[in-house]
Amino acid sequence: MSNLPDSRTAIVTGAASQRGIGRRVAERLAGLGWNLAIIDLDGGAAADTASALAERFGVCAAGWGADVTDQAAVVKAIDDAEKSLPPIVGLANLAGISSPTPYLDLTLEEWRRQIDVNLTGVHIVTQRAARSMVSHGVGRIVSISSISAQRGGGTFSKTPYSAAKSGLIGFTRSIARELGHFGITANTISPGPIDTDIMGGQLTEERKQSFISEQIIKRVGTPTDVAEATSFLMSDGAGFITGQNLNVNGGQYMS
Repeated sequence: MSNLPDSRTAIVTGAASQRGIGRRVAERLAGLGWNLAIIDLDGGAAADTASALAERFGVCAAGWGADVTDQAAVVKAIDDAEKSLPPIVGLANLAGISSPTPYLDLTLEEWRRQIDVNLTGVHIVTQRAARSMVSHGVGRIVSISSISAQRGGGTFSKTPYSAAKSGLIGFTRSIARELGHFGITANTISPGPIDTDIMGGQLTEERKQSFISEQIIKRVGTPTDVAEATSFLMSDGAGFITGQNLNVNGGQYMS
């Protein structure tokens, strides 16, 4: 059985964008009573988002500016969060970047940028957050992978993004195995195309219809779809689910 504390804090990375998945996840968690530590590259936007959610939902929330690839900045942000908020027992890794560059045009710099943000950054945040969870004897870790990891691209982002998101699934299964005896679960969610800012304005009506034609459910995904899945995997009722990858893609890919 789960023993998540009644007063609990979730770290949510990449939650400052108004139309992003991270913002919707933060809203959903706050609506369920989670206190929030928001970490975003834009520190001002993170603080503003935290303030708005605290006022709207009556929870404790604070925001910090940190690049997820900067270990010192991440550790400091979570150290500060631990001092000022209730126990940290949740983590939603939402920070990420896309990559539409064709493989033959791909530079080593872009390859490293994708791996650094989409995989190494998740490791940096997760490792520090997991240390807090271990001290509390319970935790929920949810990270966002992608249908691109399973299909080998074929959406908006291409090879380096797919490689990083594939690595994230393996990383998550490994930490699920290592951290399970501390009462910590770790899972990934693989969304299909979601109508957010990360699509870089490329999700035109024509592209939407192309994606929809491959799906069973005839609409494009929304941040709310991912937020609902994330909140479930972070809930009391998901304590026996770990090392799993949950597809949220309207039936575009099944496994």
